[in-house]
Amino acid sequence: MDFNGSSGGGSDHRQIEESKPLLGEMSATEGNKMGAAPCRRALLHCNGMRYKLLQEGDIQVCVIRHPRTFLSKILTSKFLRRWEPHHLTLADNSVASATPTGYMENSISYSAIEDVQLLSWENAPKYCLQLTIPGGTVLLQAANSYLRDQWFHSLQWKKKIYKYKKVLSNPSRWEVVLKEIRTLVDMALTSPLQDDSIHQAPLEIVSKLLSENNNLTTQDHESIIVAIAPLLENNHPPPDLCEFFCKHCRERPRSMVVIEVFTPVVQRILKHNMDFGKCPRLRLFTQEYILALNELNAGMEVVKKFIHSMHGPTGQCPHPRVLPNLVAVCLAAIYSCYEEFINSRDNSPSLKEIRNGCQQQCDRKPNLPLRLLHTSPDLVSQEATLTESRLKPVIVTSNEIHVEVERNNTTNQKMTANVGNDSEPNLIDCLMVSPTCSTMSIELSTQADRILGCYVEILKMLSDYDDWRPALASLLQPIPFPKEALAHEKFTKELKYVIQRFAEDPRQEVHSCLLSVRAGKDGWFQLYSPGGVACDDDGELFASMVCVCNNVHILMGSCYKTKKFLLSLAENKLGPCMLLALRGNQTMVEILCLMLEYNIIDNNDTQLQIISTLESTDVGKRMYEQLCDRQRELKELQRKGGPTRLTLPSKSTFGDAGLRLLSEHLTMLQVLNLCETPVTDAGLLALSSMKSLCSLNMNSTKLSADTYEDLKAKLPNLKEVDVRYTEAW
Repeated sequence: MDFNGSSGGGSDHRQIEESKPLLGEMSATEGNKMGAAPCRRALLHCNGMRYKLLQEGDIQVCVIRHPRTFLSKILTSKFLRRWEPHHLTLADNSVASATPTGYMENSISYSAIEDVQLLSWENAPKYCLQLTIPGGTVLLQAANSYLRDQWFHSLQWKKKIYKYKKVLSNPSRWEVVLKEIRTLVDMALTSPLQDDSIHQAPLEIVSKLLSENNNLTTQDHESIIVAIAPLLENNHPPPDLCEFFCKHCRERPRSMVVIEVFTPVVQRILKHNMDFGKCPRLRLFTQEYILALNELNAGMEVVKKFIHSMHGPTGQCPHPRVLPNLVAVCLAAIYSCYEEFINSRDNSPSLKEIRNGCQQQCDRKPNLPLRLLHTSPDLVSQEATLTESRLKPVIVTSNEIHVEVERNNTTNQKMTANVGNDSEPNLIDCLMVSPTCSTMSIELSTQADRILGCYVEILKMLSDYDDWRPALASLLQPIPFPKEALAHEKFTKELKYVIQRFAEDPRQEVHSCLLSVRAGKDGWFQLYSPGGVACDDDGELFASMVCVCNNVHILMGSCYKTKKFLLSLAENKLGPCMLLALRGNQTMVEILCLMLEYNIIDNNDTQLQIISTLESTDVGKRMYEQLCDRQRELKELQRKGGPTRLTLPSKSTFGDAGLRLLSEHLTMLQVLNLCETPVTDAGLLALSSMKSLCSLNMNSTKLSADTYEDLKAKLPNLKEVDVRYTEAW
């Protein structure tokens, strides 16, 4: 049975209906014909019932043809009506049956449905609704009144959305289009249907309309944005609509639409988005919105207020997705600033070329000016030379450059990695050239420079929030920036504020992120160390990173075993450490003393150089004398056989780092009392090297059952153990 054919009258009716605003499509004549239906429909909108949008379902179907002869009247009487069970699907264009037979042999196009109403005949079957089609009526009977109303609203919605797609796919006058958009939005907002597609479908229709019509005026842009704004309060904009919003932000950043309409949309994106990788245009829209805020008169002050609004007034941000989403936007924006260098072979030197401070001559643009580094083996003269070179830089071309990377030839050879000549070195190692080579000529465009400044400032703002700092440090620990950015002096200089905030934070989970994310990969600690490409302060930041909370053991003890850390410094940074110690930096003086105390330096000449450096300053001389006194006392103690019993006072602040020192120096200890000390598994595991332990008291510590079992297996002489009031008890 064909429901898509029509008689003359039916065709005219549909043409008139589709040419008028869809929410005003019901005329007085149609209302009279429906009898009590208008009252019932109004009641359904007002009774507060909500329904899920139906896509398919089981229902009884009966088709009644309009009688034209006496015989047809008899055949369509209620005594001869036949009901058929069907599983109907509400597709985008039509109503179809899973079993296309009988009444539903052919699908019913939404364009062929003249009206949908609740059945209002006298003595009509229960729970029915009727679809008026050319030449007849389709009756649908549900199992109960709720299902009937659900089918009614779902069919109404599908029919109207189908018509809006047709009307807005071929616009003629934009004032009419705007009126239809407002009516569409109002329909979505007042619909009793509860489904994500109820708000998304109108947004997608408008999105398609905008993507196919690029000749709109700015006023048209703003009018459409304001019209669809209510739908965006609880929904992300579709990709094409994001593109449209981005364009508006770029072309009219000072428009009030940006503040009044886009702000709540971006706030919702930052609070609820789970993965920008699946919807990159949402990230791009957020990025352009923030840049538009930066274009206002107050500039970064407006951006700062926006960031504060995302964090909230309390000390803890209630939305866990805000920080990761903001960082993702910042990283993508910063990457875009260097995209020209990344994509261009002429401007993007390889890691080896950055290490060598020059570019290959083949297919390169004109040579870039670099400053020449002069070095001297004498530390004092080297200090003077570096100072002079900072005041009077020598400019040479890249084909004349000769960069000397300062290496200590007397460091521990056991720590030297065997890397082939043809292998690509790791990122930070490539950048470990002299500070004067960090001024590679990376000139950004005005726009890129503006973007870079904005988003680095946002990273600074994020680092100022105490509750965000641990997560921010963790996100930035892998150094997620292109190598071109790390070779750009302006970027590393601005980012130094963030690294400084990490270094000043006393929490281990923050300052531990200054080191590498895994073995064999360097981190911020190496990048901003003396000799690193980002170091522009003669090692002051490096010293503060080492001296977290004015205690050099905190960073080393919490992140690296002391010896391993000192060996790394001796191999890569001994010269810079000695230079800083010559300037009186107490942290570096302590580092050199620790290198001597732990016998890190094997070469006698290098040891004498370190001692000479320490004796060159008052603080160094005093600390070296204290080291000598400790060494004499230790030798005397060792001569007597060493201590065999040690009891720490309760509530002692001697923690995991101190426990590691004990395990390294007092290997012959037999009795150790750690009762009520703040040691944890991280420090207690170090006791496994103390094979002479016979008695161990770990009462009221943070000992776990696994660590306890591990210690018992590795300490064969252990006979007395106290683990009361621990997890292992």
